[in-house]
Amino acid sequence: MRQPDGYLNRLYDELQEKRENVNEPWEQKRVKLLKDLKASLGDFELPARETPFEDVLLERVELDEAIRERVEFTTLGGLRMPAYFMKPKHLQPGEKRPAVLLWHGHGYGSKSMVGLQEDGTPKLASGKPSDNLALELVRRGCVVLAPDEAGMGDRKLERDMVQDPELKNSCYNLSVSLFMTGKTTAGLRAYEAIRAADYLAGREEADPARMGNMGHSGGGTVASLSAALDERIKASVVGLYPNTYRGSILAMRHCLCNYIPGILRHAEMPDLLGLIAPRALFVEAGIHDPIYPVETTREAIRRLTALYGELGCPEQFDSHLYEGKHEISGERSLDWLAAVLSR
Repeated sequence: MRQPDGYLNRLYDELQEKRENVNEPWEQKRVKLLKDLKASLGDFELPARETPFEDVLLERVELDEAIRERVEFTTLGGLRMPAYFMKPKHLQPGEKRPAVLLWHGHGYGSKSMVGLQEDGTPKLASGKPSDNLALELVRRGCVVLAPDEAGMGDRKLERDMVQDPELKNSCYNLSVSLFMTGKTTAGLRAYEAIRAADYLAGREEADPARMGNMGHSGGGTVASLSAALDERIKASVVGLYPNTYRGSILAMRHCLCNYIPGILRHAEMPDLLGLIAPRALFVEAGIHDPIYPVETTREAIRRLTALYGELGCPEQFDSHLYEGKHEISGERSLDWLAAVLSR
């Protein structure tokens, strides 16, 4: 045949068969898979947790219910990460709250998580939680850090901004450049997320023992991978992303930042999501999502339900499939996350 579709399907089937024929205890499998995941993401060196962040306060705004700060700090390799930090307005001195890392998807970055439009003006209210996810979490008693991920928001490549000012993100050029060095955009974002967790854990308003994360679509990639790598994340909401690779990013054109070379030799996406277990995990998705089809979302949910059951902690996993396309709900997940982190 001229078209290579059948060849690709055979490759996938062979790798799936090899993975399914591995009969190891879960904890042994988990240790090996974590090692393989780290190797596939690329070699990223994190600074020691006590390394100074050289953080600066760029802006402070008093809102009706919250204080919103724009901060910037060093992550790894000299990179600087801008982020919004939001806390309840009447937080008492010395009071520590559950802390959430909030990861945006493709779009215009962290502004979209804190109720702002791309130009920095307030969003027009639609009444949906997604208008201002950070504020919704603050209303539920949390403090929130919403960073800009590498290649998006205020962190697009300089060359992209010069060559094509209308370009929405730098995911493609960032990814191909990292691939050529043996690294990945998924890895860079996941390891920067660990450093962001270091920063959040050190904030006087945050309780590092009650730290969680939330991300949708591309932010779901960051939330899931960083939670797999960082056991300080007690609870995770991963939305508009949990699926199988075969059913989603291999079934249609997706952003290059989703791809991890060689990962199918070791795992399918539900296996990587399972690395979060036995810590708490909530999956949400729209049943009419055109790029993460619900049929394979349900497959991921079935596999995760089985894993949490085998580990004796079925109450640590929950999911919500709702009427909608590739759009955030938060109808159940926001209350779930706040409740788990308040235990």
